Amino acid sequence: MTLSFTSLGLSEPQVRQLDKVGFSAPTPIQAQAIPHLLAGRDVVGQAHTGTGKTAAFALPILEQIDPKNPAVQALILTPTRELAVQVCQAIKNVSGDRRIYTLAIYGGQSIERQISRLTKGCQIAVGTPGRVLDLLQRGALKLDQLNWLVLDEADEMLNMGFIQDVEKILSKAPSERQTAFFSATMEAAVRELAAKFLRSPVTVTVEQPKAAPTRINQIAYVLPRGWNKSRALRPILEMEDPDSAIIFVRTRRTAAELTRQLQAAGHSVDEYHGDLTQSQRERLLLRFRQRQVRWVVATDIAARGLHVDDLTHVINYELPDSPESYVHRIGRTGRAGKEGIAISLIHPLEKYKLRQIERHVRQKLEFGTIPTRAEIAARHLEKLQAQVQEAITGERMASFLPIVSQLNESYDLRTIAAAALQMAYDQTRPAWMRVDAQPDTPEETSAPAKPVREGSSRPTRKRASTSPRQD
Repeated sequence: MTLSFTSLGLSEPQVRQLDKVGFSAPTPIQAQAIPHLLAGRDVVGQAHTGTGKTAAFALPILEQIDPKNPAVQALILTPTRELAVQVCQAIKNVSGDRRIYTLAIYGGQSIERQISRLTKGCQIAVGTPGRVLDLLQRGALKLDQLNWLVLDEADEMLNMGFIQDVEKILSKAPSERQTAFFSATMEAAVRELAAKFLRSPVTVTVEQPKAAPTRINQIAYVLPRGWNKSRALRPILEMEDPDSAIIFVRTRRTAAELTRQLQAAGHSVDEYHGDLTQSQRERLLLRFRQRQVRWVVATDIAARGLHVDDLTHVINYELPDSPESYVHRIGRTGRAGKEGIAISLIHPLEKYKLRQIERHVRQKLEFGTIPTRAEIAARHLEKLQAQVQEAITGERMASFLPIVSQLNESYDLRTIAAAALQMAYDQTRPAWMRVDAQPDTPEETSAPAKPVREGSSRPTRKRASTSPRQD
């Protein structure tokens, strides 16, 4: 029997609002958690991002909020400012009651503005531990009428070092409250925190499917002997030429250095990490979504709030620590029934990580070889031919015909066309592919590259494309 939101105990007005915003049936985590939360029980929920856990705790909260009371009645803690904004927006979408005000509170935004909003009235506060604690210490955020406290992505919050701030906040909240923890993993620290601050909690678990989506084409490039990842990435990017991509790295320093290198090579790219202010992050996210920036180099923590429609590529410049994080990363592409490409650069010493990922996703990854200059040049010529065919039918071609007629007095038409193509090609060719550049692909170096894996070496992938570069 298919469950409905009504059967879970939600009110008719709330169900009508869910139907209005496109929520037709509850997800497994919602079906398990909502009845317990409506019944007043504390809950520990194990569920990954994308399973619908925000609505799992938001809907019971909205059912019991008193819109006539302007005091903070529910507090939701998140590890990052991006997630705070995301959760806040999700609650507003499913609420439908204009009398209920939800506020995102986080560092990097004017604290005076947040204090002003809290003074005017706010029933639900969603925030990061540091800013929440700051507002509590200033007396601007009062928890004396708090009925709900939710810890979202509890494992990530503890991994980021927020354990002391979280415990201080939990200890300041009224003892007579309902508490829920949601976490992707149930590490010992999460269990200890739950045992300390929750009252006889019910545990609900939704298993994350291990297999990666089949619509994502996963390719691994094992670095040739003596190569670093920066050197390997350049020809791969030139061959793939992603319309939009997130390039994942592990540290802020690597993000800044790789971004600088790619920008110097003429690519449309910017960095996204924890050192950026909130306003800088918001501006970059807007530019990325509007395709003003084609590629973003990001750390995992910062990228939690980085969601872009029609993302064509995810590139693992550096592999994550866990196979679960790998699936989370590559799941940002290939959405809404579209195909996506996930590329991973593998140092030979990291092959054990690759085997762990393959076991986890229950798939064998495709292996590619670093494209040579000749292959990249052929791809550029293919694109150039497609662009010329498109230009022939364009309106602007007529304005160039007088120039061709003048040149035709001294040269034949084929020579003129070839010269124009050469000029166009030279403008799009990357600097490192110049004739005088040093060999930069495995097949062109004196030392032969080691085979990727016995019996698994495959020819370089080639994809025809008619999209012009917009670097």
